[in-house]
Amino acid sequence: MESRCENCIIRQFNSLRAMSKEELKQVSDTKTTKIIKKGESLFEEGDKLNGVYCVRNGVSKLSKLSANGKDQIVKLASKGEVLGQRSVISQEITNLSAVAVNDMEVCFIPKDSITNTLQKNPNFTLEVLRHMAHDLKEADDVIVNISQKTVKQRMAEAFLYLQNNFGEDADGFLALTLSREDISNVVGTATESAIRIISEFKKKGLIHTSGKKIGIKDERKLLEVVEGF
Repeated sequence: MESRCENCIIRQFNSLRAMSKEELKQVSDTKTTKIIKKGESLFEEGDKLNGVYCVRNGVSKLSKLSANGKDQIVKLASKGEVLGQRSVISQEITNLSAVAVNDMEVCFIPKDSITNTLQKNPNFTLEVLRHMAHDLKEADDVIVNISQKTVKQRMAEAFLYLQNNFGEDADGFLALTLSREDISNVVGTATESAIRIISEFKKKGLIHTSGKKIGIKDERKLLEVVEGF
């Protein structure tokens, strides 16, 4: 019973909260739960989606391939987020790829369950629009950051974002461990530049590292870097 939509606390984080109990039961009857292993794709840029993915556990990176063949990570989607909504509603191919950063548990909800409810339930339609508007705002922020902030500012901001959104582990490292390549793809720079700046931040006592793990040592100084001091 735990994975039934009507009993799932996760839906409180997304547009499914605006569905009626009857609509949620219908979704539950058609959805499938999947385990996606770290590094596996949920979908690739250019795919035609037959439904959406609701994240129950784990984190996915949403990225777009640039003309020079480098991925730009535009979002890290975690528990409660719905992936593929825009593509399903617009009936267009996906604009982004979604790959598991760590092991994930997702519920796949077929397209018909979403589109039928959109036509019948105005509260659900409004919730979906709100979430899509929020995603657009986040995309705008990414564009402004890349065009107006230095790589060092964006790197400091990325570490603070990871701390604020995913927390720290028992040893004081960021709970979500990203590869150096993923960090560079979040920031929008070459992997070599990301490695060099991580080394510089470490020497200045802003962060500490252990293998792939990174921890924030001086939050105030990192904030000063973000603000351009």
